[in-house]
Amino acid sequence: MKRISLMLLALWAAAGFAVSPNAQELSGTLKKIKDTGVIKVGHRDASIPFSYLDDKQRPIGYSMDLCAKIVNAVKAELKMPKLKAEYVPVTSQTRIPILTGGNIDMECGSTTNSKERQKQVSYAYTTFYTGTKLLVKKASGIKSYKDLKGKTVVVTQGTTNERAIKGLNDKENLGMSFIHAKDHNESFLTVDTGRAVAFPMDDILLYGLIANAKKPKEWAVVGEFLSDDPYGIMIRKDDPQWQNFVNKVVGGLMKSGEIKKIYAKWFQSKIPPKGVNLNLPISSRLQELIKNPNNEGA
Repeated sequence: MKRISLMLLALWAAAGFAVSPNAQELSGTLKKIKDTGVIKVGHRDASIPFSYLDDKQRPIGYSMDLCAKIVNAVKAELKMPKLKAEYVPVTSQTRIPILTGGNIDMECGSTTNSKERQKQVSYAYTTFYTGTKLLVKKASGIKSYKDLKGKTVVVTQGTTNERAIKGLNDKENLGMSFIHAKDHNESFLTVDTGRAVAFPMDDILLYGLIANAKKPKEWAVVGEFLSDDPYGIMIRKDDPQWQNFVNKVVGGLMKSGEIKKIYAKWFQSKIPPKGVNLNLPISSRLQELIKNPNNEGA
């Protein structure tokens, strides 16, 4: 009977069902958290409104709120109410090596779930959809990617947007020159000071940068979507116990409808630091995933 029970449990887990850590021995990330008494959360400093710093230099945003739910769930599951949450800043370039190196347990930012990245890391259920467009000054006259021929473009290093625009440049033989910035703020500044004419990035992040610019009316987001970018909380690869746990929490927020309230807080309400409202409704694609998160494709 014991052997049969173990076989059934293995089949249950293999089928992709979340098994409570209490029903099996802790492993991977959950064991690390239990042993150290610390859960390490990776965050960005300028990915508005997902993960950014407020006027007191505290990480806030849509992704940070979702990760706070996960932290609280870990405290309850491990019966560790005093579990310490440590917040670790990451960039587009450092987020994957910091995660795979064990220095954070999940990355709560604006990271696209791509097949290329899945070779190194895993993701929780998709919690946002966006795509690559261009940030330009209205006075530039640029309306699409075709207008970038022979122009200088700034990219944030380590992003899917960088690969997308460079791939287009090669395919269409546009002859662009590229400036490489370490983060989105630096990319924005590069266009603002005239060293580049455009900044390709996920459109929602561009709207966030414009909303907090000194002169928002000078800026525009233009062009057709160059890529399809589903966002998800990034976690270490080959840790099914942790992935099942995180998905159970995120899936619970979707099932209860609480994720819609969190969404409204950051995309349909005034947000810090300037009290701007992005007025962005939930996309039909995200609505579908909230109803059935298991149906998503990478």
